[in-house]
Amino acid sequence: MTSTKPKYKLEFFTDTAPEAGVVTEITDGVFWLRMTLPMTGLDHINLYFVRDGDEFVVIDTGLGWKEAMDIWEGVFADNMGGAHVNRVICTHLHPDHAGLAGWMCRKFGAPLLMTMGEYFLCRLMAADTGKPAPKEGIEFYKRAGFTNEQIENYKSRFGGFGKAISELPNGYQRIRDNDLIEIDGSDWQVVVGSGHCPEHACLYNEDKNIMISGDQILPNISSNVSVWPTEPDGNPMEDWITSCHKLREIVPKDTLVLPAHGIPFRGAHHRLTRLIEHHESALERLYEYCFEPKRSTEVYSMLFRRKINDGNRLMAVGESIAHLNCLIKRGQMVRSTNADGHYIYRSIGNGK
Repeated sequence: MTSTKPKYKLEFFTDTAPEAGVVTEITDGVFWLRMTLPMTGLDHINLYFVRDGDEFVVIDTGLGWKEAMDIWEGVFADNMGGAHVNRVICTHLHPDHAGLAGWMCRKFGAPLLMTMGEYFLCRLMAADTGKPAPKEGIEFYKRAGFTNEQIENYKSRFGGFGKAISELPNGYQRIRDNDLIEIDGSDWQVVVGSGHCPEHACLYNEDKNIMISGDQILPNISSNVSVWPTEPDGNPMEDWITSCHKLREIVPKDTLVLPAHGIPFRGAHHRLTRLIEHHESALERLYEYCFEPKRSTEVYSMLFRRKINDGNRLMAVGESIAHLNCLIKRGQMVRSTNADGHYIYRSIGNGK
């Protein structure tokens, strides 16, 4: 793979991240709220709100837990001066982004704006709360090569998604790729990406040269791109790489990117190129590694530096399968089933 390295590297908005609960004004009328997350390896999320006349629009809400509610109550009183929130926009379905959307919409009588794919998948996943793990999921992880103990761990963890989500409104306002959302007389363009989730919405404001990127562009880490039991033959990795190319075409080099994790930065082209190269390089390593057939649980060393354990195993195997499925779709790999019922992946062609 060849590429031209962009000269424009990352330039961060600040050298030091603010404390949790602190509000920072990014530019006139655009505010950054940082919150902690009770997660290993991902300890914070960035949320944003934008002045809209005498009111405000909130973009992403944080996890559905009391600590986040308490922080927002303080923001509503102290930073918004008791003003009305007239819209709640969620970039995508994950609980650290949409967890308090229902609570906030009900509090203010405000509509929820999401893409269709994210809204309905969020409601579907939340509806699994308290249910036993489905047979499709159990079979998916058995085929991946999970041990009996790992299958039991999956079953015990299933259905936790809805515990971090306040109930979403029964109706929403659909946003689509290239829609324009007017806030305070200025248009924010919806730019949809895919791979990390089905229909992730970024918001780009040409007047301010700012993009609220959610998890679609992060400065320091690569968002998880996984195959899940609901779509076992999906190809989210190709979707992700395609989305990165798309964003490179849309976002100017000097745009200030406001990510969900990390510090706001300039240098989107450089970062998107690095993300593309990161996954293309992983695909190349995996292709070379699998001339000797492998299960999906046997390729972690080609993709991850972090040790795989019960806390991250589902994401690790999901991302492994995402890379493997991508190579199958590109015609570089085939999949078969061994005597134990596990999927086995084998590269085809001449290799290097």
